[in-house]
Amino acid sequence: MDTQHDNALTPALAAIPGPVPPSGVLHAVIPHTSRFTVVGNHLAQHAELSLVAIGIGVHIQSLPAGSKVGIKALAARFPEGEVKIACALRELEAHGYLHRPRMRLAKGRVATRTVFCNQPGAVLRGGVVPVVGPAVRSTGPAPAPVREHLRVPEPAPVPEPTAVPEPRPVPEAVPVPEAPHAPVRLPSRTAPTQPRRPLPHPHVLTPELRQAAAALLADLRRHAEELVP
Repeated sequence: MDTQHDNALTPALAAIPGPVPPSGVLHAVIPHTSRFTVVGNHLAQHAELSLVAIGIGVHIQSLPAGSKVGIKALAARFPEGEVKIACALRELEAHGYLHRPRMRLAKGRVATRTVFCNQPGAVLRGGVVPVVGPAVRSTGPAPAPVREHLRVPEPAPVPEPTAVPEPRPVPEAVPVPEAPHAPVRLPSRTAPTQPRRPLPHPHVLTPELRQAAAALLADLRRHAEELVP
């Protein structure tokens, strides 16, 4: 299997452009398209961190937010043991990569939160607002922001006020004095009469209609005494 891999890699090494160093490592760089993490050389080539601390720092940086990165969780994942992992976490904490502040939660509870900073130097310089989340890059388009559409109930239709004709006072009959010798002329029964105006038929009983009806009923006693008890 090793010989097969070497034979498959030989054409790729021959195609590397530029001068090839006579010794040391060669990088066969293939761009990532998914599942990759950007790690700064200040962590990967740190001069004072141990290799265990660098490895754990890279591993924590590649995890999504909310992952368990305590000593027991990392010891269950890697074979280094709790002692080495605890020392590596203290190294990362001493150089500003790892922070474990105690925060007060609801109902007066206190818990220890683990915060990993991928660029502790930028935070110390100030002017940079950190973003909570893993340092994982993706080539896909950024998700569009989700906006909640609030459904506003439509107002109930307000009925248009119906024009109510004002009650016209009925003129009282004025007696005409009879002339001593003038004949009395009776109105002709065949004279054309004007058609009556149609009565309004309101669909909704509004306060205006109620007030007009009360005024009309109150005024009947003057013209029709037989309707008054």
